[in-house]
Amino acid sequence: MAPRLQLEKAAWRWAETVRPEEVSQEHIETAYRIWLEPCIRGVCRRNCKGNPNCLVGIGEHIWLGEIDENSFHNIDDPNCERRKKNSFVGLTNLGATCYVNTFLQVWFLNLELRQALYLCPSTCNDYVMGDRIQEEKDYEPQTICEHLQYLFALLQNSNRRYIDPSGFVKALGLDTGQQQDAQEFSKLFMSLLEDTLSKQKNPDVRNIVQQQFCGEYAYVTVCNQCGRESKLLSKFYELELNIQGHKQLTDCISEFLKEEKLEGDNRYFCENCQSKQNATRKIRLLSLPCTLNLQLMRFVFDRQTGHKKKLNTYIGFSEILDMEPYVEHKEPSKSQTRKPKCGKGTHCSRNAYMLVYRLQTQEKPNTIVQVPAFLQELVDRDNSKFEEWCIEMAEMRKQSVDKGKAKHEEVKELYQRLPAGAEPYEFVSLEWLQKWLDESTPTKPIDNHACLCSHDKLHPDKISIMKRISEYAADIFYSRYGGGPRLTVKALCKECVVERCRVLRLKNQLNEDYKTVNNLLKATVKGSDGFWVGKSSLRSWRQLALEQLDEQDGDVDQSNGKMNGNTLNKDESKEERKEEEEELNFNEDILCPHGELCISENERRLVSKEAWSKLQQYFPKAPEFPSYRECCSQCKILEREGEENEALHKMIANEQKTSLPNLFQDKNRPCLSNWPEGTEVLYIVSQFFVEEWRKFVRKPTRCSPVSSVGNSALLCPHGGLMFTFASMTKEDSKLIALIWPSEWQMIQKLFVVDHVIKITRTEVGDVSPSETQYISEPKLCPECREGLLCQQQRDLREYTQATIYVHKVVDNKKVMKDSVPELNVSSSETEEDKEEAKPDGEKDPDFNQSNGGTKRQKITHQNYVAYQKQVIRRSMRHRKVRGEKALLVSANQTLKELKIQIMHAFSVAPFDQNLSIDGKILSDDCATLGTLGVIPESVILLKADEPIADYAAMDDVMQVCMPEEGFKGTGLLGH
Repeated sequence: MAPRLQLEKAAWRWAETVRPEEVSQEHIETAYRIWLEPCIRGVCRRNCKGNPNCLVGIGEHIWLGEIDENSFHNIDDPNCERRKKNSFVGLTNLGATCYVNTFLQVWFLNLELRQALYLCPSTCNDYVMGDRIQEEKDYEPQTICEHLQYLFALLQNSNRRYIDPSGFVKALGLDTGQQQDAQEFSKLFMSLLEDTLSKQKNPDVRNIVQQQFCGEYAYVTVCNQCGRESKLLSKFYELELNIQGHKQLTDCISEFLKEEKLEGDNRYFCENCQSKQNATRKIRLLSLPCTLNLQLMRFVFDRQTGHKKKLNTYIGFSEILDMEPYVEHKEPSKSQTRKPKCGKGTHCSRNAYMLVYRLQTQEKPNTIVQVPAFLQELVDRDNSKFEEWCIEMAEMRKQSVDKGKAKHEEVKELYQRLPAGAEPYEFVSLEWLQKWLDESTPTKPIDNHACLCSHDKLHPDKISIMKRISEYAADIFYSRYGGGPRLTVKALCKECVVERCRVLRLKNQLNEDYKTVNNLLKATVKGSDGFWVGKSSLRSWRQLALEQLDEQDGDVDQSNGKMNGNTLNKDESKEERKEEEEELNFNEDILCPHGELCISENERRLVSKEAWSKLQQYFPKAPEFPSYRECCSQCKILEREGEENEALHKMIANEQKTSLPNLFQDKNRPCLSNWPEGTEVLYIVSQFFVEEWRKFVRKPTRCSPVSSVGNSALLCPHGGLMFTFASMTKEDSKLIALIWPSEWQMIQKLFVVDHVIKITRTEVGDVSPSETQYISEPKLCPECREGLLCQQQRDLREYTQATIYVHKVVDNKKVMKDSVPELNVSSSETEEDKEEAKPDGEKDPDFNQSNGGTKRQKITHQNYVAYQKQVIRRSMRHRKVRGEKALLVSANQTLKELKIQIMHAFSVAPFDQNLSIDGKILSDDCATLGTLGVIPESVILLKADEPIADYAAMDDVMQVCMPEEGFKGTGLLGH
């Protein structure tokens, strides 16, 4: 099959010699590629999208020939979920709960433990009516024992291949997505179970954990001087065996029981000798439990990294473990000195972390454990639900198979009748045909709207995604699935074909004209015969002409919508087209805002009359500017005015700088906390006004003059002052600027002042020394002042995505380390540069920068609060120094979550972090940062607990991802 581009050329080759008015029906059918031969199955390997007659490779291969019934459905055989005869029942892994499932199976196989749990009385009386369970209620175990009862009953008599332990896991509060330490889980759960069963009256139930899992050993210390032996008895539920340096389980047990010498500083105080003496210490096994748990210590904790490390050492062990040589008897025997026998069935593993051995006895074990009637009825109910589900799944499979067979017959019948040949035909989208042949999705109604042109006929450019089928097949499709519009031979659009013919002829001519214009542009234009053309337009005129021709061709490669619905809004398409036309208009790049020739000659070029004539053929509506045309007179005036304004701004800035030199240079400024001698009155303006004024004086050509002093931002809506004298000497001092009386006189001459604010110092009393009093005009508004303080406190406690800084401290000194780039918040950018980044036209609430000198009205309380927030952010911004690390936090974030962020930034585990702020220790992990007093720009000190000793280098070590918190917060710890 010919490539798609070659098909495109072949379909329109006739347009090179045929004028638009000479287009015939034969030319139209050629453009729609009806002349192409249909492809043959076996010869054509994939669908030819350029050929509307190719019906090969559209998904028909899965329907032709014999089909396996299983391909008609995606439902597994429900019998695969059924428990096989004489097999055990499995447990579903809920994510990372394999360690839970492992121990559940081990405990289930302990018949004595299972029998004891079955004997526990149930507390769920709400589900029981007489001796039977209420059918309308689902059983929900209330205690850990009841969960184990129900799970063990299901594991024993369920018909399912596996059961779901999510109720048990949820009751313990375990995180199903977090892998936990299996050994720690075993310890904690056994402790919890033992505590729970201790309340039972039946001794066989109350003592079952100790009877099955509890052994006894003694710590034995022998004095080397007098031979006195002291024993400390202790119970154990598992033996923790070190595996480093060992290859066999017996070697690990021997190391666990080996003697330890107590010498030097570690000598033993002997009560018989009444002094410290050299001694030996070892562990003696006194009795073993019925079920012996041996924990292989594969995981060790590295405090330096905050991670657990796993030892992948191979350990060999046998199915039968001879513990006789390790146990101390009451009359000594030879068995204590002999080596243990190696049992048959030896295994070797580098992953096993716990081994469970069952005590062998001469008595025949009881292998039958009867499930109580109450639990058996629950199991029977679950089995009934399972059988119902199996029947339902089987029925669904049957329905899918029957539906698939019917579709198979339909496809085999219709596919043979799809090719149109010489009979009447219609067009259907390729996408719909593929979905019809797709067994996984239901067939929707036919939607051909996406293939229509602006004349509501088949667009010639959409023929590559359409297929020509017989009218017979089309009738069946529309009768069964509906949809439309139907695209018969009358849907071939003559208007589009004629327009395409015209455009192709113009495009061929464009290539020649492009070369001609390039040659004409090389010549120098003399006299006044030339025309002004934008340089940008000249660089892209050929592309502009092509795009314009494509638009005239009926939005080539554009679609009226998407296949099978979701058509585009026509109004939106017209709007987008209008915007594109505005952007692509030729020679409008030299238009000024008034529609005349721009004054900048760098943006335009003079071309000859011949070149302009060629260009005008493609852009007849382009603005025309002969060489003698004058530039825009209004732009010239504005240019002159702009130059004059710049000169005026420089003059104003120079005059104000000369009039207020100390205010500009921030020198010799008055201070309220150290009132200047000989001065009775000081005036107040907003610090924001001073900063904006200084900005203008520094760069008068880039900023507008400051024309007014907006002191209303310092007043409340009632006209009262918002600051106390004490606050203006401390925290609010950054919001105000103090003005000398001589400077105030000059400010009143240079600016429009909306409100006068001043502080007067007076002496009160006749006795010497007299009391000094400071009076403000206007006076303080206590109510609004209190409201402002409350609002500021709320803002500091309700922030989101604010920046705080963390210092790591060692020996009370800050450690200077490179900060984390992705967590940095740079403060190197000056406030002035940030303020200058404001968009043009944005005005501040406290003063007016316009040329008009009108006074502003009093600012509203809401605007004042907004202004105060802006000033607070500026005044409290912390300058991050080198070595600090900036973190983004929110007020509702907990201290625990902050510690995790700090862990990523400093590689310090949460439990090794000691945090403080302003001398206050932060210790409550559940408290939010807002309640702990952490506000934006705060600096938190971090002191890390250093590791006491490093672990020795380990061979074949694998690191586990994150520091773990174990089972904190779960039901295993009694929460």
